[in-house]
Amino acid sequence: MNTPALRARRLMIPFAFGVLALSLSACSILSPGTEPVRDDTGQITESNDSADVFSVTVGDCTNDDDVTTGEVSTVATVPCSEPHDNEAYSSGTLPDGDFPGDEAVATAADEMCLAAFDAFVGIDYASSVLDYYPMTPTEGSWSQGDQEVLCFVYDSTAAKLTGTVAGTAL
Repeated sequence: MNTPALRARRLMIPFAFGVLALSLSACSILSPGTEPVRDDTGQITESNDSADVFSVTVGDCTNDDDVTTGEVSTVATVPCSEPHDNEAYSSGTLPDGDFPGDEAVATAADEMCLAAFDAFVGIDYASSVLDYYPMTPTEGSWSQGDQEVLCFVYDSTAAKLTGTVAGTAL
């Protein structure tokens, strides 16, 4: 059972990720990053320390090596077959309209990511060693048309992942 107390405790473990999720965003329209190298199936085949944040899609894997707080325009992508920190497992679009505020965006993003977690991982969130964080739009990126929430799963014990965690029931 995923009680509010359990969720509060579990979310304290990845506190840095929560702060990061609120301040990151799928962000700057003037993104100077490059496109990841992909094969015919769309899988990333080469590591890229400066991939355009808007090029990251569900199924992509990333590393936290150079992540900082604030708006980001690039992320470190890596083939999922190599050790990595995060895997994008779901995305959603927030409703049109004026920017609802950081708290409303964070709440909606948390609900989206939690709702998709169990089906992706293959075990309920409360029983999993894995955790998630949402990459969310900021007010600035929202005004440029960015309303996407991208959900990432990671190992809450700080272990690197190798391969997809889809259906692993970890």
